[in-house]
Amino acid sequence: MRRTRRHRRSLRTRLAMLTATAALLATGGALVASTAQGTTTSAREDAAAAEIVDRRWLDERTVDLTVRSPAVGADVPVRVLLPDSYAEAPGRERPVLYLLHGAHDDHTSWTRETDVEEFLADKEVITVMPSAGPTGIPTDWWNFGRGGADYETFQIDEVMELLRAEFHAGPARAVAGVSTGGYGALAFAARRPSAFAAAASYSGILDTTATGMRTVVGAIVAREGQLPAALWGGAVLQWANWSAHNPYRLADRLHGTHLYVSQGSGLPSDDFGNLEGAVLEGTLWSQARKFVARLDALGVPARSHLYRGGTHAWSAWRTEFETSWPTLASGLGLNPAR
Repeated sequence: MRRTRRHRRSLRTRLAMLTATAALLATGGALVASTAQGTTTSAREDAAAAEIVDRRWLDERTVDLTVRSPAVGADVPVRVLLPDSYAEAPGRERPVLYLLHGAHDDHTSWTRETDVEEFLADKEVITVMPSAGPTGIPTDWWNFGRGGADYETFQIDEVMELLRAEFHAGPARAVAGVSTGGYGALAFAARRPSAFAAAASYSGILDTTATGMRTVVGAIVAREGQLPAALWGGAVLQWANWSAHNPYRLADRLHGTHLYVSQGSGLPSDDFGNLEGAVLEGTLWSQARKFVARLDALGVPARSHLYRGGTHAWSAWRTEFETSWPTLASGLGLNPAR
């Protein structure tokens, strides 16, 4: 059953990647629209208004929550994975690890596609996998100046308040993500410098205004039936808003954060069954190298793994997550060897 679900999701993921890749190759232009608006202080202050309206335990360690989110304006699913030790000591304060999903996927992807349940079983960490909506871009939507779904406030503020109340979560946090979730991990760490002690990106979009990246982002948004400019506005008139959400532009704010950045070159690839995944991975190659070089120029320490080949797929990301664990664990104050 698990293999069947993975195969079905793999087909959807490949279609999504092919859509974005085709848009990139066919166009290469910019997006259009008008003025910028970031996450508001009042939205953050309203985090306490979020509430859990449903709990569904999948097993003794895994629970799916439905969160009524004022920031998003909807009920949003969140998966929580607890360590083996939780049942014996539920009142113990533990750090939190966020695992963010990619485009056109959902909050179940990490437990569906990887072995995080087994890997994290003996780690003293509460793992949370919140939805970022169908686009998988965890951000505050500009929505033509009217303000829209704010997944940044939802994930960082609302979810954390609920984890404190529900599972006695401590203040230490790390964040990691794949693809658009990799974008979210580095964007969160840069936009909220005190919120996360460690961040890891696996094949993330780390320079949203690099050549071709605006088109990739636009294709992801358009595939979900949304106007691309609804995300952050037009890349010309709303340049300030794009910059305010761009990890590359905010890289100087990453001082003091434990960082891990991985990215494959895509082609040449030894995965002949996923050519479109290799092509998409290749479109992200130059911006990842540019991001790592910027960190180095700024004197921001980071562990990077820029490797030849690879595809934009879980086959690479499973290994990268486990390789990045010492970086994430160090930020969380945990023993990386355990």
